[in-house]
Amino acid sequence: MGKYDHEFVTMFAGLEKQLQDVDNPRHRAILKNYRRHGLLEVAGRYQELLAPDMTVEHPHYRLHEGGQSIILDGMEQVVAFYESLMAANAIVMWVADQDIAVNDHGFSGEVVFNAFVPAPMLGDSAFADIRAGDDPAEMYLLRRTLAFVWPYDDRQRLIGEHVYEDAASREISRPDPADVITAERAAELLAPEIDRVLP
Repeated sequence: MGKYDHEFVTMFAGLEKQLQDVDNPRHRAILKNYRRHGLLEVAGRYQELLAPDMTVEHPHYRLHEGGQSIILDGMEQVVAFYESLMAANAIVMWVADQDIAVNDHGFSGEVVFNAFVPAPMLGDSAFADIRAGDDPAEMYLLRRTLAFVWPYDDRQRLIGEHVYEDAASREISRPDPADVITAERAAELLAPEIDRVLP
């Protein structure tokens, strides 16, 4: 087992504990959607999280990082974004220390966000230049605090992601190559979590 495997697989343990105290059916559905979205995304199964039962037909993402912003308007742009992360070998990411507040609008929260990223993506913004570089095996661990605001529609489907980085929290380290979780390993590790049905 790699150094980050346990933290990776149990990334939503805190959210699952929070769910035990949430009685409102809409709020529960929103949090369960968020959990499933995150697991599918990191497992490289983004087509499933963008299905009509989970995401609206015209999603709108607003990603703010390193003083720069990316706006993804519509399914075509969102799909292209996920495809670019997959192609760059930059899909393996996970959350920790989540503090989530949910209401009828959706949820918001602050999380510690971790991602294995190739060296060319370590500029001011991890999303400013999504490319693998000459040596995709040269991976770094980028850890920082993000604020999330995710609105949902009346069917508890994701409308979009609004993500804001605390730039002062950025930490970059070089993990042991043996501890880097590959996309293939991520899919394998998360498959049981995706299939697990929450009450």
